[in-house]
Amino acid sequence: MGDVLAHESELLALVKEYLDFAEFEDTLKTFSKECKIKGKLLSKTAGGSLRDSKSLVIQKDLIAAFDSGDQKVFFDLWEEHVPSSIRDGDPLAQKLEFYLHIHFAIYLLKHSVGRPDKEDLDERISYFKTYLETKGAALSQTTEFLPFYALPFVPNPMVHPSFKELFQDSWTPELKLKLEKFLALIFKASNTPKLLTLYKENGQSNKEMSQQLHQQLIEAERRSMTYLKRYNKIQADYHNLIGVTAELVDSLEATVSGKMITPEYLQSVCVRLFSNQMRQSLAHSVDFTRPGTASTMLRASLAPGKLKDVPLLPSLDYEKLKKDLIWGSDRLKAFLLQALRWRLTTSHPGEQRETVLEAYIGNDLLDCHSHGQRSVLQLLHSKSEVVRQYMARLINAFASLAEGRLYLAQTTRVLRMLEERLKEEDEDVVTRENILGALQKFSLRRPLQTAMIRDGLIFWLIDILKDPDCLSDYTLEYSVALLMNLCLRSAGKNMCAKVAGLVLKVLSDLLGHENHEIQPYVNGALYSILSIPSIREEARAMGMEYVLRCFIKEGNAEMVRQIEFIIKQLNSEELQDGVLESDDDEEEDDENVRKTVHWSRDFVKFLLLHQGRSSVKL
Repeated sequence: MGDVLAHESELLALVKEYLDFAEFEDTLKTFSKECKIKGKLLSKTAGGSLRDSKSLVIQKDLIAAFDSGDQKVFFDLWEEHVPSSIRDGDPLAQKLEFYLHIHFAIYLLKHSVGRPDKEDLDERISYFKTYLETKGAALSQTTEFLPFYALPFVPNPMVHPSFKELFQDSWTPELKLKLEKFLALIFKASNTPKLLTLYKENGQSNKEMSQQLHQQLIEAERRSMTYLKRYNKIQADYHNLIGVTAELVDSLEATVSGKMITPEYLQSVCVRLFSNQMRQSLAHSVDFTRPGTASTMLRASLAPGKLKDVPLLPSLDYEKLKKDLIWGSDRLKAFLLQALRWRLTTSHPGEQRETVLEAYIGNDLLDCHSHGQRSVLQLLHSKSEVVRQYMARLINAFASLAEGRLYLAQTTRVLRMLEERLKEEDEDVVTRENILGALQKFSLRRPLQTAMIRDGLIFWLIDILKDPDCLSDYTLEYSVALLMNLCLRSAGKNMCAKVAGLVLKVLSDLLGHENHEIQPYVNGALYSILSIPSIREEARAMGMEYVLRCFIKEGNAEMVRQIEFIIKQLNSEELQDGVLESDDDEEEDDENVRKTVHWSRDFVKFLLLHQGRSSVKL
């Protein structure tokens, strides 16, 4: 009842306004009389003619402020007279307001004779920047507006291709025309009784939202089907390739025993590698007995098509960016980190992405070479969870590229900070997921592998993997993949030997986990650590062979072959081969699968069977 009394005057005024509009004269007289008798006050509403004249004055004032570049007067009028429900809820109004802010931000650049006043220009850019960080942040997910979030950080917007359209003679008149149409529509609608407007808006809004959601659902289903077809084709091709590779390894073994490979066998293997359109013609037209024929045809089938010309992105003021990342508000830091990551991940693979990454590294964006008290890297320890998350996402994006890993891995400083942050994140949140992803990609670089093993990261991984059901799929997959990569090193195996019983229990439990993506990693880790005699003895004592054979009955062909290799390793009586200790001597190729020159032929086949996942998991 209190809420009704608080707004009673406004509600009664709405009823009176509608009765007057609909010309219910007798009803209106009775209604007014009864309100007076009961002592009910009615809010005064302006008449239609007064409202019309006032609307015209407001429109003229807004247009005058637009023309003169007086942004304070303009936005004071805008916020006072354009209803907040329209400003905040109407996509067209939000889009127009965004471009109006751009208009005032660059007004001096377009209309000043000679060089614009620096203080005034900086004030306008600062006002626009504040808008982007607050109300304008809602549009940061829209592709159309994304380039303009870099505008405050570009030293001279007039010469950048991304902002060329803003400085054309036609841009301002077109924006002014849109503003005039919008104002005419808004103030015309205001003459309608507010009660009727509220009713129409509510019904129309629900209808439009329903239609929009339905359209989005149809589009999402269409894209989903397209991606599913692509995924199924890639998966089928990949399985075919792994099968052919395993057969070729078998054939190479056979040639050691003196068994020759026939041209017919070579032809059957090569035909399987081509697309369906080429198979039939190749089977009859290509002479595979001629040396080099098969390899030439394979390379020709994979020749890349003609690449499209992709424009380079405009350069950024990295000094200003880093300053804002260190000293700005948490909200600004989060948006900048997100924009920097998008700039890298949404760029076209090839020259454009390489240029973006080279600029980041050349300007030491993350302060990897800085020894100051405050640096961008320290955002990993920010009090804001959102800032920590976006920083971890950016580092993970760097680590997904070879040059990015090289930049981050020049010292162990970044690694130590990531390990520290990883152990401080108590919950399985996005920050921890991205740190794990970065560490897994780092684990292909030998010096960082060594540091991770010495820092006891294996023990931390085993500890969280004791309860895999509490982990997200991402955390589970990257944790097991990282564990496998560390277990491929002699130091990693010896570290596992210290807690052999716990490691074997955790890995055997993971063999039956419902997430089948982790099985190759679990198998790879088991195969590797079972080369240690003390771990083999522990495994035999706990009946590991029986557990493995249970999974042979349930697994697919690929899983069965992997487990057979593990059982063979389990039953081996060989001592740890001294040559395995030499895996600490060489730096390895960061882009390719782990080098296997020192490992047994069986392990080479095992790696091929589990789809090369000892390399970086992206």
